[in-house]
Amino acid sequence: MALPVLICDDSILARKQVRKSLPESFDAEFQTASNGLEALAVLRSQEIGLVFLDLTMPELDGVGVLEAIKAEGIDCFVIVISADIQPEMQKRVMELGALAFVQKPVNEDKINGVLKQYGFI
Repeated sequence: MALPVLICDDSILARKQVRKSLPESFDAEFQTASNGLEALAVLRSQEIGLVFLDLTMPELDGVGVLEAIKAEGIDCFVIVISADIQPEMQKRVMELGALAFVQKPVNEDKINGVLKQYGFI
């Protein structure tokens, strides 16, 4: 059965890059969101197993999404993909429950390494 995956980034190019970086063997059903509010609407309405989440977005940023996921007990795994590589931000998202932090631009080996590490592929 395909894993429900949500890719949330305000850049359509970044969303496409994330999807292209995943191996062909990754059995997933993809949905996208262009901001944190859209992401939360999807997460509240259906089961999503894995979220690829940008931090800097309009409407609601990635930290706000992580805070809502934690506060509402939404059951999903989150991999943050962001250009904001400040150590304080990386620490914050990990404290909020992210599995990993991957620096933009998307690195295929890094994402696939995280997916292997956590048993997604």
